[in-house]
Amino acid sequence: MCRNIKTLFNFEPPATEDEIRASALQFVRKLSGFNKPSQHNQAAFDHAVEEVCDAARRLLTSLHTQAAPRDRAIEAEKAKERSRLRFG
Repeated sequence: MCRNIKTLFNFEPPATEDEIRASALQFVRKLSGFNKPSQHNQAAFDHAVEEVCDAARRLLTSLHTQAAPRDRAIEAEKAKERSRLRFG
């Protein structure tokens, strides 16, 4: 999985539309191999981003859990600590 795609489920506050779109964009970039598609492929690329964004939004709204929502600041600190331990 692409390391730039972040977990969006079960956070308080919930994922924003911008976060969902950024995740969809990273996913389509990874699949297509394009960071920025050519003009010829731009429409197909944009359409794919919108479809993935819609699917991600539907997924996030349909998931349920008994776990308490996670805090973004705490999760960010955990990620920084993991990175520090891994890379020094």
